[in-house]
Amino acid sequence: MNIVTVIQARTGSTRLPNKVLMPFAGKTLLERMIERVRWSELAGKIIVATTEEKSDDVIQEICEKNNFLIYRGSTEDLLDRHYQAAKLLNADAVVKIPSDCPLIDFRIIDKVIDYFIKNSEKFDFVSNLHPATYPDGNDVEIMHFSVLEDAWENATRKLEREHTTPYIWENPDKFRIGNVEWETGLNYSMSHRFTIDYPEDYEFIRRVYDELYNKNPKFSLEEILNLLEEKPEIKKINEKYNGVNWYRNHLNELKTITADQTKII
Repeated sequence: MNIVTVIQARTGSTRLPNKVLMPFAGKTLLERMIERVRWSELAGKIIVATTEEKSDDVIQEICEKNNFLIYRGSTEDLLDRHYQAAKLLNADAVVKIPSDCPLIDFRIIDKVIDYFIKNSEKFDFVSNLHPATYPDGNDVEIMHFSVLEDAWENATRKLEREHTTPYIWENPDKFRIGNVEWETGLNYSMSHRFTIDYPEDYEFIRRVYDELYNKNPKFSLEEILNLLEEKPEIKKINEKYNGVNWYRNHLNELKTITADQTKII
């Protein structure tokens, strides 16, 4: 199975512009992010999908400097960007990972992909998000290319084009949806925030990198949680944004998402 992992990235974030260029342990967020994804044994070919905007030329420069694959396409149509990037590499299955998760544990990436591979005849789409249980910022979605193509051909709502996969998981009668839950039985999806949208998120993630990277660059989710137990002041840095995600702006449009899966601010 030819697996292609697509990491969408752009500099034009409205809440935190240029966040993919912010430094962690001496390199940009994008470089750290790809470093962690590359440690995955099952991620296959990894390609950065960015826009054709002039402001994203810097992303191309980073990719060329590091020999990362890159595709440039639509600014607003993320579904098209994922589809075109996957098609370019003749994908059989496509993994979607956002670029704002620089603490993502590659072991979780492998767990989700492995579950999909072992159940590829049973499921069209597998993620660890429906419902989410891991700390926010460990998002992994994988689907057959034919399923992504179906969404690309038929998704018409703006949110379906902007967020790539809602057309799939919002149609459980059409697609077979699988989910990987955290084996601990815990649910930290609304209580621990490892993603980056606000300056406080940057400060939180920077502190985690400063504490753990030099000891073990491949630090795990468990090591992060142990650090937060030892130094609870770090967890407090961005906890006012725990549970904040894009669902909050579309609750009236999403039929499979409930109000307790997001935080209104």
